[in-house]
Amino acid sequence: MNSVHDLGGSEGFGPIHPEPEDIEPIFHNWWEGRVYALVRMLGLFGLWNIDMSRHARERLHPVDYLRNSYYENWLAGLETQLFESGLVTMEELLEGIAKGPAPKELRERALLPSDVKNTPLVRMSYFRDTDAIPKFNVGDAVRAINQHPTSHTREPRYVRGHSGVVHEHYGAQVFPDLSVKGVDEGHHLYSVRFEASELWGADGASNTAIYVDLWEDYLEKSI
Repeated sequence: MNSVHDLGGSEGFGPIHPEPEDIEPIFHNWWEGRVYALVRMLGLFGLWNIDMSRHARERLHPVDYLRNSYYENWLAGLETQLFESGLVTMEELLEGIAKGPAPKELRERALLPSDVKNTPLVRMSYFRDTDAIPKFNVGDAVRAINQHPTSHTREPRYVRGHSGVVHEHYGAQVFPDLSVKGVDEGHHLYSVRFEASELWGADGASNTAIYVDLWEDYLEKSI
């Protein structure tokens, strides 16, 4: 999906001024921690996955997406998922008041405050087994396919149509373009090195390269 969430290589947004890691707070406002907790806890219901969550944020109106802070976009995406999954109605979202009880099967899975401390929020593994033989080897010249899917994808626009070299093969991991549709399937994933001059032409810094993680479905042999 081509939208404002994919800003790599775009101009006109001004310089980036990252905060030093040793002094940057985990959350800049108290409510950000609450949004983070809501997203993680509701994810335990298993009604959506990480790619569905990303796509919910990607589908926000471009003006809202750019105007919002990071966690404001998390909250807006979560509201979309709550409504689309049928957990809440639009009226409930607008009024902030539940009109009825949640489904029984979800109430039975809800965490009590006493359960939270004993519920580890471990990072899931996205590696998957596959019988498919990898099409590319380290050192192969490849080109990122120039395609423009209307749904969720993890192929950045700024690499599409450009050639690079396979730097590393990670094995098979969940393919986001299918995961967003509820299909849990592992496809081969590679780290591809792109020279800055290949991506930016004469404006690319010399002796500079960018490494991008790309699934096999995004790649073809470079002639």
